[in-house]
Amino acid sequence: MLAAVVRAAQDHSRGRTVVRVSLNRGAAPDRPGDRVGPAARGALVGLAAGAVTVGVAEVLAGVAQRAAWTGGTPSPIDAVGGAFVDRTPPWLKDFAVTTFGTSDKIVLYAGIVVTLVVLACGVGLVAVRTVRGALVALALLVGVALAAVLSRPHAAVTDLVPLLLGGLAGMWALSRWSAGGVGTGVVGTGVAGSASRTGTTPGTVSRRVLVGSGIAAIVGGAAAVAVGRLVAGSARAGAAARAAFVVPRVATPVVVPAGADLGIAGVTPFVVPNADFYRIDTALVVPQVDPATWSLRVTGLVDREITLDWPTLLAKPMQESMVTLMCVSNEVGGTLNGNAVWTGWPVRELLREAGVRDGADMVLSTSVDGFTAGTPLEALTDDRNALLVVAQNGQPLLPEHGFPVRLVVPGLYGYVSATKWVTELKVTTFAADQGYWTPRGWSALGPVKTQSRIDVPRDGATVAAGTVAVAGVAWAQHRGIAGVQVQVDGGPWVDARLGADATSDAWRQWVYEWPATSGRHTIGIRAIDATGQPQTAELAPPAPNGATGHHTITVTVS
Repeated sequence: MLAAVVRAAQDHSRGRTVVRVSLNRGAAPDRPGDRVGPAARGALVGLAAGAVTVGVAEVLAGVAQRAAWTGGTPSPIDAVGGAFVDRTPPWLKDFAVTTFGTSDKIVLYAGIVVTLVVLACGVGLVAVRTVRGALVALALLVGVALAAVLSRPHAAVTDLVPLLLGGLAGMWALSRWSAGGVGTGVVGTGVAGSASRTGTTPGTVSRRVLVGSGIAAIVGGAAAVAVGRLVAGSARAGAAARAAFVVPRVATPVVVPAGADLGIAGVTPFVVPNADFYRIDTALVVPQVDPATWSLRVTGLVDREITLDWPTLLAKPMQESMVTLMCVSNEVGGTLNGNAVWTGWPVRELLREAGVRDGADMVLSTSVDGFTAGTPLEALTDDRNALLVVAQNGQPLLPEHGFPVRLVVPGLYGYVSATKWVTELKVTTFAADQGYWTPRGWSALGPVKTQSRIDVPRDGATVAAGTVAVAGVAWAQHRGIAGVQVQVDGGPWVDARLGADATSDAWRQWVYEWPATSGRHTIGIRAIDATGQPQTAELAPPAPNGATGHHTITVTVS
């Protein structure tokens, strides 16, 4: 039933009557406690304007990428996130990796979203007092994002267009909505005598409307981001090329020796499946590279600069190599490593074709996302078989692991060697150039240290008395593992049984059949490399050149 309630009130100060009309369809009006005032309305307007800004910019960025009008990162979210990653101090990077592991980028994205929401709400709160001030605040935020877009690798002036248009749309929305609703009510016209269909008095808005509108703004912005990614189409092109890619045959395939995998439940597989392989890199968004557009340039101190495209690379005689990769951020007992069979063309062959000049001692590899790694020239030209990799475990590289081409260099931590989506090799010197992490406090050279890990039993576990399998993996890339020893409650070191040795560049599994007795026990582990050198017991953090120390666990035997 349509009801109309007309109230007349005499405004004695102005000598006129103000008529307020409330229309409803029989529903009870909101309770006073359900109403919110100008501050909350302002936050809503700011959030909505922010959603318009980001949404329009992201959709247009997708269109620009699809049409190849841009050279860098037109997406404001990706650009700001990438700029933040590039400027992350080592201590914060270590904290993120240690705390969140391979989920660090998800956490960063969540942080960006929260920050955008807070800033947008802040702009709306400014609009409660002054719309002009709010417009200036929004313009400043857009300016910061524009600077981030320009800071990205391969940036072009055209990369700014999506965000500029998104900023203008957001300012228009902020101006219009502020004039209509921040100071006098989001619902209605904002005039004190306006009619309202929500049961609220002028100057207020129901909490249900506020929450619903806020959610709609966030969902709309997220949907626009998704549409922008979909429109860009780069992921589809890369996925289609990867699906059509046939891994080249090799003359001498790698054979995993019998007994390399001891088959103990809970121990990391000797060869880690591609989907389970750890991922640590600086790319906030996984680059989606179409091999048809990919090329690798060899520049610097060479006799002949070379540009290698995808068909030319695939025509080269490929080789397979089993290599354990290791992240320098791995803590003692950490899992930021993995063993795999890699297929590719030896880097030394490419450098031989280019002709390395005297005096060079480093190769600076560059990724499509701007990451760089400084690798000792010797590690790319000796017999360790550093590869330009196109396949992992007999399958095309996954995009997050570097498709179409990445570097794999045995014996070095990834930050100085394992460049994904590689596009350039610059032959140079350590005196003239630095990789991405060196000026951020990490060592220029990154040889992998001898380390070992207990996979089972887990720290804090309770096990039954009797024979208990204490097992895990040990590594000393390009030196090899000669032995692993276990210590219980500070007693003598006892030799563990090793899995078969596949290559000095791969880890080895080990197991110790422990005669467990009831009580609480501490178990330690150490590895001995092929030179006879045991790993050090001295505890050291990952920075600046890799963690050291014995991995220990505590278990309870019942």
